[in-house]
Amino acid sequence: MDHSQGDYVLQVEGLNVYYGSLQAVSNVSFNVKPGEIFGLLGPNGAGKTSTLSAVEGLLKPRSGSVTVAGYNTQEKPRHARAAIGVQLQFTSFQPELTVSEIIELYAGIYGVSITKEKVQNILRSIKLEDAAGKKFGQLSGGQQQRVSLVIATLHNPSLILLDEPTSGLDPQSRRQLWERMEAMRTNGHAVILTTHSMEEAEAVCDRIAIIDHGKLIAIDTPQALIDTHRNDPEVVSVSRRGKITLEDVFIGLTGTAIRS
Repeated sequence: MDHSQGDYVLQVEGLNVYYGSLQAVSNVSFNVKPGEIFGLLGPNGAGKTSTLSAVEGLLKPRSGSVTVAGYNTQEKPRHARAAIGVQLQFTSFQPELTVSEIIELYAGIYGVSITKEKVQNILRSIKLEDAAGKKFGQLSGGQQQRVSLVIATLHNPSLILLDEPTSGLDPQSRRQLWERMEAMRTNGHAVILTTHSMEEAEAVCDRIAIIDHGKLIAIDTPQALIDTHRNDPEVVSVSRRGKITLEDVFIGLTGTAIRS
């Protein structure tokens, strides 16, 4: 990994994204370090997806820059993309393929050499060693998410983007996925997590950025955000439990209106 960029895996600087005349992201800047789980939070339509799309290189920003593992996404798109692993909210692999076949297929796409023994080791690591011959479509939601997370990290990327990975999972599957995220952090990966669960963000994120109407309105550790805003009138007024939570801060900062 190229650490000449100040030892950050990801640097987003002055990012501006437009769809025609509509500005979706306005002057957004943040950095993510190796071994950090970074939460990108915001209401629907706030600019999270556009920011992630620019990080992935799927969207060309009007201005600003994105650097992944030392590679500018516009100047060296292939190098930058090779350093990224992505797990989407709903990953639809070919349902008729077996779990082993999917792992072998994507290893080939990523140019990663794989043996039957390595496949078994991977499956053992996600507690699915008995499911090697099972079709992907037969797995539970939690099992499918574990497989898709393994696929996203097969090529050992520096940066992993997780877009609402625990949406719809039962508590056990969600906890298991949190453990996988912790393991990624321990291995020095940088993780960006988007989630609508403030409990999840508080539990797993080292730092959080809150984005609203395309602008970054807060960035800090979960506890520091709570401490900073616990006495804001807007936060106090939405608090339900007496104890101020990250969710109270989030709603206090972004408003109570429901976004479509």
